[in-house]
Formats: sequence, C-alpha cells, structure tokens
Amino acid sequence: MTVYIDPPTWPGHGRMWSHLVSDVSYDELHSVAAAIGCPRRAFDRDHYDVPSARYAAAVRAGAVEVGSKELLRRLTAAGLRRAKRRGPR
Repeated sequence: MTVYIDPPTWPGHGRMWSHLVSDVSYDELHSVAAAIGCPRRAFDRDHYDVPSARYAAAVRAGAVEVGSKELLRRLTAAGLRRAKRRGPR
C-alpha cells in the first residue's frame, strides 16, 4: 500500500497544489484522501488535487514525497493512469 504526492508547485485558484496518487487502487487513494480531509470533488480522473495546506497531513498519513515525473511514472506503471479525453464529447 503506497500513495505518492508531488510538491505543491501547480498554481490554481490563488493556491499551489500537489497531486496524490496510488500505485495500488483507487479505493486506497480515496481512503487516504478522505483521511486527510480532501473532498471527493478533488478527485480528477486518476489523482486528487491537494492544496499546499494539506501537503504535510498527506505526508504524515504515509504519502511518499516524489517529483512530478516520478509520480506519473508510478501511476502509469500501476496501470491506473487515465488520460484526458481528447476531441469532441
């Protein structure tokens, strides 16, 4: 059971954000996100957007700190990557 978080370097809505992912399952990811107070609406396809104010809580809860490229590599290797939809809907 491992979840990963990248540094809060992604700007948006006047804050900085991290991404929280699992290399096991979405159920694990949802469980950890709920434990650190992230609402389900923060889930985006295959990760949670985590505001910088919750970064330390995620690490205390067991999230492993990795760079953004490593986070994406682990998510992809686990088969949990869901690419953005392209083209008209």
